Amino acid sequence: MSDAATLRRILRRIDRRGYKAYRDVEGVYTVGDFTLFIDRVQSDPFAPPSKIRLRVSKEKARLPEDLMRKGVRRMALSDFIARKVREGIGRLPGARRGSGKSGKLFIDAGGQEVLERTAVVLTEEWVEARMEVGLPAAGRTILADEAEELLLKDLIEAGRYGLMFDSAREREARNFVYCVENQEFIRSKLPERRLVAFVADGSILPRKSGASDLPMDQERAVPFVSPPELRVEFELPNPISSEGEPRNRITGMGLPEGVTLIVGGGFHGKSTLLKAIERGVYPHIPGDGREYVVTCPHAVKIRAEDGRRVEKVDISPFIGRLPGGISTGEFSTDDASGSTSQAANIMEALEVGARVFLLDEDTSATNFMIRDARMQALVSKKDEPITPFIDRVRELYEEFGVSSVIVMGGSGDYFDVADTVLMMREYVPLDVTKKAKEIAASIVTKRKIERTEPMGPPAPRIPLPESVRASRGKREVKIDVKAVDLIRFGYETIDLRHVEQLVDMSQT
Repeated sequence: MSDAATLRRILRRIDRRGYKAYRDVEGVYTVGDFTLFIDRVQSDPFAPPSKIRLRVSKEKARLPEDLMRKGVRRMALSDFIARKVREGIGRLPGARRGSGKSGKLFIDAGGQEVLERTAVVLTEEWVEARMEVGLPAAGRTILADEAEELLLKDLIEAGRYGLMFDSAREREARNFVYCVENQEFIRSKLPERRLVAFVADGSILPRKSGASDLPMDQERAVPFVSPPELRVEFELPNPISSEGEPRNRITGMGLPEGVTLIVGGGFHGKSTLLKAIERGVYPHIPGDGREYVVTCPHAVKIRAEDGRRVEKVDISPFIGRLPGGISTGEFSTDDASGSTSQAANIMEALEVGARVFLLDEDTSATNFMIRDARMQALVSKKDEPITPFIDRVRELYEEFGVSSVIVMGGSGDYFDVADTVLMMREYVPLDVTKKAKEIAASIVTKRKIERTEPMGPPAPRIPLPESVRASRGKREVKIDVKAVDLIRFGYETIDLRHVEQLVDMSQT
């Protein structure tokens, strides 16, 4: 292992040389309290940044032992530290240090959700931050002085800020870790309460804008208030503060298993509630507003996805034989319609173990969700291959144990199949189940149930390795993640824009 003086000498020796000479700095160096690993140097200043790690012993970092326990606490503490390293990077002078990505420091620290990631690694002996750095250059000429300042000053300052704890940082870390642990505790208790989701009283569900995942200003937002009929209480393992008074109990709405409808007028908060439940499969950071919106981890957002590729999926429970005698038992297409894509999404979700479906009429195919009595009278069943979701939703729950939460403002036919009906009125949920059932009994629909045969279990499928090729040109494997919703896989482009529960490029 070398020291900081050795790294300085190497940098001075390669100063003003071609960029590839930077590879001489690859290695391990002791820099004060830290160990610096320069694992891979980029090929030029415009290429993907260099990979580095900064490590410090647990004793020097003064990390609280109880927060390092394996499991949820360690995951949450790692996430917290990554955010603090990023904050430390943000405090550095923002002067540009050359061409391309020169001078840039980056750590994968995420957004509003708390995810298990490898940006920070905690062991019984040390804590390590894994980062990317753009080594400085003018064009492709090495700038050694700037590199020295970046690696031996700025990087160490950011590391000290993010990795070293004092009493104030420990309090902040505890609040963060306890909040995440509370969320995961609630998640673990949902099955025994026969709930699919929990939304805490006082939650701030709306976001600042359609382009932002930050919470709406509290002055504008309406805090969530659970309907008395669905209010439940959890006793938490860690205290939370409420107007300065710590408490271990939290109340909110428990969404029961079964079929739940969310109804109400336009712009009254139906989709906002569903979106929060959809994202509730992840824990959230303190202050997000949704940190106590907790959903079954096997909940999947289902939507239509016109134009998607489908490969040998049995969609026959929803789509029967197509015109021309085309079977749907092993359905394949390069350009699925709204209804066939939504059917495929459901069957694929069942294959991988989904326990809750989340659907919004705004992003669903109308003919997949409902076929009313008048349309049934005009277009006979023999001419309609689609079995609408309304005729399978009870079967999904009663035979397969899969619950559904559906935003449905346009069809009262769903009252007949719902266990729970919520109405959003000016962003406040009301339990209107009893009234909806009374309406269903007094205004009898004349639509016929179009389910002809019971659903069978989803067919087990194994992808064939030879059907997946990631090669491009001379590269045997070439995979690039371009965005949260876009992957270049060999010569193929994988479009994930309709996989709505992806929240971070690191997941992609």
